[in-house]
Amino acid sequence: MMNALDERLIAALRHDARASLSDLALLLNVSRTTVRSRIERLQQSGVIIGFSVVLQNDAKQDPVRGLMMIAVEGRGTDRIIRQMNGLPKVRALHSTNGTWGLIAEIATQTLDEFDTVLGEIRKIDGIVRSETNLLLSTKKRG
Repeated sequence: MMNALDERLIAALRHDARASLSDLALLLNVSRTTVRSRIERLQQSGVIIGFSVVLQNDAKQDPVRGLMMIAVEGRGTDRIIRQMNGLPKVRALHSTNGTWGLIAEIATQTLDEFDTVLGEIRKIDGIVRSETNLLLSTKKRG
């Protein structure tokens, strides 16, 4: 189970995953040993599953990006996930709690192509409602 320190550590890593243990310890007002052990524990428990690099070219390649929140009817979520994983313009798919069962990250070259992807997703049996937001700019990476 995560506590407030774990949440602050994750927020700091999201801001700068390359921050040194010393810098993180200073920021969080704990020892380097505490930071190292917390990161190791978060990795072993599966909370942190990896670190990644976001390249400038990734954003240039598909400049039209957005999030589609999806409501699923019944027990078809696994099938819907399989179908959506087959769509190359769906870059990530997240399960959630609350009103929306899934959130899809979509990236395309043009708005027209983005609209086509939305149409393909809406045709999937079991999707009853969706809401889409275009990402206009990114203020913070990671």
